[in-house]
Amino acid sequence: MPTYDTLRIDKDAANPRIARLLLNRPERLNAINDDTPREIRAAVEWANADDEVHVIVVEGAGKGFCGGYDLAHFAQGDIDHPCQQERMPWDPMADYAVMKRNTEDFMALWRSPKPTIAKVHGHAVAGGSDIALCCDLLIMAQDARIGYMPTRVWGCPTTAMWTYRLGPARAKQLMFTGDTIDGVTAAAWGLANEAVPADQLEAATMKLANRIAGVPRAQLAMHKMVVNQVILTMGLEQSQMMATIFDGITRHSPEGLWFRRYAQSEGFKAAVQWRDSGKPIPEADEARALIRDLEARRGRGQ
Repeated sequence: MPTYDTLRIDKDAANPRIARLLLNRPERLNAINDDTPREIRAAVEWANADDEVHVIVVEGAGKGFCGGYDLAHFAQGDIDHPCQQERMPWDPMADYAVMKRNTEDFMALWRSPKPTIAKVHGHAVAGGSDIALCCDLLIMAQDARIGYMPTRVWGCPTTAMWTYRLGPARAKQLMFTGDTIDGVTAAAWGLANEAVPADQLEAATMKLANRIAGVPRAQLAMHKMVVNQVILTMGLEQSQMMATIFDGITRHSPEGLWFRRYAQSEGFKAAVQWRDSGKPIPEADEARALIRDLEARRGRGQ
């Protein structure tokens, strides 16, 4: 079996027609680092190259599926996000190239001719929800949470999958609020195929995976191609282009730079608490003034 730094993939012991891709940074809630997107693509390619594999299950080690990008490192620290070019002028196309590559790596799950199933417990949030929603099917624990909180500030989901999975009204609700929803709600809204008690998640996921695994690979690939083509015709690639550009803008807007400076000054947890509390987020000239104040305090070592 191939070996990776951020994940593991192998065949299910009971049914080798099922490949199991495990996001494997439990000490960081499986947070996405620079290696994760590339390793997801490589693992999917490995599974697709093996004729015995018919379906891929994606899951997370430890307490949850994936907590998103490792922003405690990128937002709070002095080391820049790979696209957070604070030297001026900001190069939006360099930013786009990096984030578009990550998006394409996550979308390996969507393009895979073999069906992919996200098995979600704990949290699948921010970039972690991108990974889950790039999978064809979604089985959630009833108490699991999914959402994209950075839509409130400092982020835009680059895969743009929410509208295609939920429809415009509910996608707008989640994008406007940054709220997360539980597995029960996700199933009721049609985002998840099924929501089950946490202790039944493994059984429910494997029941579906085993059912799919009995279908010939060619049949699975053709049916997936037809459904994916409908979504492509609806404009998915154009939506992803816009979303990826906007993601860069959100990180370089006055509001985005305020969030980063506040995280550097007060800590990432404090910045997230403000973001998610519902308290108004500083914007425009107010944000610029607070940025100057925070930068001056950092310069004085306060």
